[in-house]
Amino acid sequence: MAVKLAAQRREDHTKSATKQIRNSGRVPAVIYGKAKEAKSIAVSSVELIKTVRDEGRNAIISLHIEDEKPVDVMLHDYQIDPIRDELVHADFYIVDMAEEMDVEVNLRLEGEAKGTKDGGVLQQPLYQLQVRAKPADIPEEIVVDVSELEIGDSIAVSDIAIKGNFEILDEAVTTVATVLAPDTLEDVEEAPSENAEPELVDAEKE
Repeated sequence: MAVKLAAQRREDHTKSATKQIRNSGRVPAVIYGKAKEAKSIAVSSVELIKTVRDEGRNAIISLHIEDEKPVDVMLHDYQIDPIRDELVHADFYIVDMAEEMDVEVNLRLEGEAKGTKDGGVLQQPLYQLQVRAKPADIPEEIVVDVSELEIGDSIAVSDIAIKGNFEILDEAVTTVATVLAPDTLEDVEEAPSENAEPELVDAEKE
């Protein structure tokens, strides 16, 4: 179910008007889509941030623009002021609920790997996966259980159990989690010292 978000049309694009919008607690934004004319709007900065935090980056938003029919969109991009750490602009993309689309979905590891109890180190090389699905079928996140991983074990994209109507586009052999063996004392002792002097091959024996 789409989350409602109110919006106002934005006709004045001058710097002063844009500044006034931001000072009022709203953020200037653009809404566009395939074969759709781009439209300038403004939405509540607090409500937009709350929606993304509560529903996820790929949430379907029912955008209610004053005096217009609601339209289903997704947050496509946004800009943050690095100094003030404030949302300064947002882009919304109009979605077709019957058409598949490609998006990035967060990947989260769950559980304590068995190998870590023996000193192994759990590594996660990938934090997002490319997913293809209809808007309503896009998962909020993909969770992978790593509790059975021993030292030397790994999980690839092909090992992920898909629960839902979506397809993972990343290469099947791509590693998403692995448990590496810890450095042993023998490895450290066998490694040459950085301060050791080089051996002279042709040096005469004393």
